[in-house]
Amino acid sequence: MTTAAITVIKNDHAGHEVWRYTGRVLARGATWVQLEARFNRPHDVQTPYHTFRRGDRFVEWFYADRWYNIFAMYDADDGHFTGWYCNITRPARLEEDAVYADDLALDMFVAPDGAITVLDEDEFAALPLDEATRAAAQRALDELQRLVAARAAPFDAIQPPDQRPGWHTQ
Repeated sequence: MTTAAITVIKNDHAGHEVWRYTGRVLARGATWVQLEARFNRPHDVQTPYHTFRRGDRFVEWFYADRWYNIFAMYDADDGHFTGWYCNITRPARLEEDAVYADDLALDMFVAPDGAITVLDEDEFAALPLDEATRAAAQRALDELQRLVAARAAPFDAIQPPDQRPGWHTQ
């Protein structure tokens, strides 16, 4: 297993850098890289569907041949799994020590039980994108939803609430 440092550069839809962070490579293939990184925003981010906490561990997959990336998220304190965050992006540019991803605003959150929340559809609709890019982004969202429904990797860890550790019914 490789443990080389890698820098992730998140760009906006026009290719302008908006955020960068460092992770470490866990595995690499011809068209993908898997890495581990920590949520490093200055403050926790509370949303209606999830709380992103400073220090949360992310296992991230970036693909040079797919229009998305996938982040499996784990709690900063006790390491329990908290869900997946999927970004619709142009295919990543993978270099030896860097990953470049052009974010297209459209996102999807998948809860540990498989419940899907599609996010930022209004932001995506407002972007000045050509029809081919819009169509590729929609196909990517559809593909992610099919992967979740099929419980295909990395979504093969989906468990109904009553089968998750710590779940109790009355």
